[in-house]
Amino acid sequence: MSIRVLPDVLISQIAAGEVVERPAAALKEILENSLDAGATEIQIDLEQGGIKRIRVADNGCGIARDELALALTRHATSKIASLADLEQVASLGFRGEALASIAAIARVQLTSRSANSNHIGAEHAWTVQAEGGRLGEPTPAARGTGTTLDIQDLFFNTPARRKFLKTEATEYAHCAETVRRLALANPQVAFTLTHNGRVQLRLNAEPAASRVRQVLGEFFEHNTIAVVAAAGALRLSGWVIRPGAATASRDSQHVFVNGRYVRDKLIVHALKEAYRDVLHHQLNPAYCLFIELPPEAVDVNVHPAKTEIRFRDSRGVHQFLFHAVERLLSAPVEAGTPDAPAPGATRPAYGVPQQASMPLQVNEAMAFYAPLGQGSGIRQDSGGLVAPAAQPLPEVGSGDAPPLGYALGQLHGVYVLAQNAQGLVLVDMHAAHERVVYEKLKTALDARAVPAQTLLIPVALTVDARDVAEIGPHLDTLAGIGFELSITSPTSVAVRSVPWLLKDADPVELTRSVLSEVAEFGVARLLAERRNELLATLACHGAVRANRMLTLPEMNALLREMEATERAGQCNHGRPTWFQIGLKELDGMFMRGR
Repeated sequence: MSIRVLPDVLISQIAAGEVVERPAAALKEILENSLDAGATEIQIDLEQGGIKRIRVADNGCGIARDELALALTRHATSKIASLADLEQVASLGFRGEALASIAAIARVQLTSRSANSNHIGAEHAWTVQAEGGRLGEPTPAARGTGTTLDIQDLFFNTPARRKFLKTEATEYAHCAETVRRLALANPQVAFTLTHNGRVQLRLNAEPAASRVRQVLGEFFEHNTIAVVAAAGALRLSGWVIRPGAATASRDSQHVFVNGRYVRDKLIVHALKEAYRDVLHHQLNPAYCLFIELPPEAVDVNVHPAKTEIRFRDSRGVHQFLFHAVERLLSAPVEAGTPDAPAPGATRPAYGVPQQASMPLQVNEAMAFYAPLGQGSGIRQDSGGLVAPAAQPLPEVGSGDAPPLGYALGQLHGVYVLAQNAQGLVLVDMHAAHERVVYEKLKTALDARAVPAQTLLIPVALTVDARDVAEIGPHLDTLAGIGFELSITSPTSVAVRSVPWLLKDADPVELTRSVLSEVAEFGVARLLAERRNELLATLACHGAVRANRMLTLPEMNALLREMEATERAGQCNHGRPTWFQIGLKELDGMFMRGR
């Protein structure tokens, strides 16, 4: 077959397949043009999910009469003029394809009035019609400064494409999500969205925090932490969800780069890694983050949809995001809830725990590693065990007390009950101790100072021959994390020492867990890529078990360790370690003050 040049209309229809996948894609391109035009008020009207009609009116700078036809022509734009402009583009739109692609597959009416009085015909508005790519002549129209784009019967001349559209409700949901995303990035702009004649969303120009509350809801607002970080020209701001409020949904993951909503695997991976130590495996973080960097440091011309980007220094951006969020999530426990009593409240902040009234079994103190817990109020006695230093109780009503308060007792051998200035604190003692041990193991390994506890009598156990062959060349490496093993036969090993922090754990189960991890991942990878997973497994074995009765000093020692430990709000598996119940909530339960 001979080679021929395709007609311009067919070229535009082919291009529309990349730019306009559905009504939401067309709406996104139009709204970005309105924002680039400096609009402060945007009115969006949809019919049948945008399939029947999309009408967008703004109060931007408008388009001159002699440029109306150019606006609907392929590769015509006011955003860039050279390759240098493309490499540092700061506007949302720049390709000059969107309006031409839409005009090729829909009936379009473009009406605009320029704000520049020097333009020809600026004394009133002008309108131009396009149907299936065929443009008409501009005619006079009535409207104020700004632009109105009215799109009807999307895909009317490409029925095969129209068949791929979903239901009206689904297409509308995509359109509404597009409006919400752009509204998050542009709180200074007012948006009104109507569907089939009914107002669905009305957002006034407002501060960023208020816009986030209106778009993402009060749950997101009340359960997030503000992020502000900078490294040279790279800046990060926004909000990330508290680990305890994370859900399985990925709907509330919003990232904007220089005001542009993006879906980038590098960013998602950095944020997922930042949450790795504090989030349960089935849960996903929620966030609304704004990244700012010089336009030349990011390539937005990767795909016509402009949601995929490439960073010039992708590794630097990854590390910056990871460390900024990870530092925020690793902050120690802090006091302060909405239920905190006002200064001078007559209600006593604390009562003095009475040891005699607590029928707790006196047991040996929990084995915290004192040298790594400086400043935690823990001291080591001559027998190698640790006990809490004397904790002076505050005067009644002083409120001068640790964030987690002081222990009152134990519930069913699982939970520690404590009292602080805000009310009642409930602590899962196994989960909390697990996090404490895990963080100490990480610190010790980073400092190459993992103390070992030599067993009085070596423990022999039978293992798989493949495990023995795997660990044979790495016995010195395992000794570096506190495990001294010796091979006694092709199918057995002897355990001679275990990490000091885990000396109370069952050495057999501990060793089998390590060998299981070694068999699956290998020693080298286990101590490099999966180091934290191994330490988490060890910490779980070494943490105090349920139904272990603790004394009040032991409970207080655990509370003080939690306050001094990073990420103490979640265990190694991402489950919460403690909850606060405020006095107002308790009063409400008992209907006090009604």
